[in-house]
Amino acid sequence: MTEMQEAVPIEAVRRRAEPAVAVHELSKRFRLKDRKKGRFGKKTRVALDGVTFEIARGETVAILGQNGSGKSTLVRLLSTLLLPDGGAAEVLGHDVVSEHRAVRRLVNRVSVEASFFKKMSAAENLSYAARYYGMTAGQTRDRIPAILERVGFPPDRRDESMENLSRGMQQKVALARALLTSPVVLLLDEPTTGLDPRSKLEVQEFIREIRSSHDSTILLCTHDLAEAEALAERVGILDRGRLLVLEPAAEIKRRYGAATLEEAFFAATGREFEAEGDEDDDREVFA
Repeated sequence: MTEMQEAVPIEAVRRRAEPAVAVHELSKRFRLKDRKKGRFGKKTRVALDGVTFEIARGETVAILGQNGSGKSTLVRLLSTLLLPDGGAAEVLGHDVVSEHRAVRRLVNRVSVEASFFKKMSAAENLSYAARYYGMTAGQTRDRIPAILERVGFPPDRRDESMENLSRGMQQKVALARALLTSPVVLLLDEPTTGLDPRSKLEVQEFIREIRSSHDSTILLCTHDLAEAEALAERVGILDRGRLLVLEPAAEIKRRYGAATLEEAFFAATGREFEAEGDEDDDREVFA
């Protein structure tokens, strides 16, 4: 063993070997309205059914699935916004339930239904988020305009209240907010939904840059098969709450004897791949 090898602490080696995200038999169910049972009727829907996988540090994994497959549920569980009904999940060794505060400091989430302070502007929302992560005004003075520019947000609308912005414009702010702090783990739930083609390409390129320049680990949930294949090292197919496969796209196509990822999806699930609708796939209904 060389002197350089001896100088590397064993704990540092162990930390590098540990996965960034570890999910084991993760399950989640929701109580939903059942109109067939009358006004107060309820039914149970399984959103996640014993999902197990790992993501290595610095890896990008994409999860494909229809509306209602459980993608958003998975992201919300990993970002501590939901509690699982069974199983476990860890982010960089921290349990998402018992160590939720530590997890929230490590992850950033972009979602099609991202929440904001609607009366505040895009710049003000980003400044607020930066303070939460301990960044100073000096650190963000130039960084916020630069990030907004990179995601294609118009400079003349940075001081306009969020409530006056379209869904696509709000999505750009959500992405900018997540990338502002150069997150260790980035959870992307349909990050390019609602964006025009040019902005979509800019966002995809920025995702690549974040990963390469900051060694970020990325979980990308998307209905865009080309996006998944272009950005991710491995692609998973989530169907009715169950993870059917998680492999490089080329291996998935070879497994199912398919020429395209869409054909492989059909072979795995028995269903055509359709674009997402507006319905939230993990909306919980309380009595």
